Amino acid sequence: MADRFIEPDSPELRARWGAFAWTAENAEQAKVIVGRYPAGRQRSAVMPLLDLAQRQVGAELNTQGWLPIPVMEYVAKYLDMPVIRVVEVATFYTMYNIAPIGRFHVQVCGTTPCMLRGSDDIMAACKGKGLKKGHTTADGMFTLTEVECMGNCASAPMVQINDDNYEDLTAADMERILDELAAGKQPKTGTQLPGRHTVEPAGALSNLTAMVDANHDYRGEW
Repeated sequence: MADRFIEPDSPELRARWGAFAWTAENAEQAKVIVGRYPAGRQRSAVMPLLDLAQRQVGAELNTQGWLPIPVMEYVAKYLDMPVIRVVEVATFYTMYNIAPIGRFHVQVCGTTPCMLRGSDDIMAACKGKGLKKGHTTADGMFTLTEVECMGNCASAPMVQINDDNYEDLTAADMERILDELAAGKQPKTGTQLPGRHTVEPAGALSNLTAMVDANHDYRGEW
């Protein structure tokens, strides 16, 4: 995984994000999120609130968003918790971006199942399109990150781009997806394998064959 470095605090950062506050819509959503937790346990809401804050920043920047230090401080104050505790969460989980990113955040899974199924080829395809791990392209379009398992092992290799997963990838698929995104198009999400819909066997079923066309209760046959 590429090293992650938090964007340093600076006067410019403070000038841009020091006045961060929830939008009216997100203020209501934040109340709903905190209300899910028992009294006295509001700090448990730190993860969904960081996600909400990141998405609000992203809405302003037309990206997936990121978490400047002043925004983390706002979340900490909102939950009455030490800022360092919020920073610890944001820097631990790669779902939180701790530095500015491009319009599309390309996260390539490099864990064993994806590696065995060709994630090195996917990374090479990204590099062939001018992406560099841990960096944003000069036009601000793409940020490339290598991440750990994202739970799509049965349809490896895969990448996540912003909130969308692209699975069963080949290098050619990856190049096409990047080209379509750069052209302002929305590529097909999910599996890229013809005839496959989710993570069912790519070929014919070898068991549970009675469920091909309809639901079937096997319990009486066990």
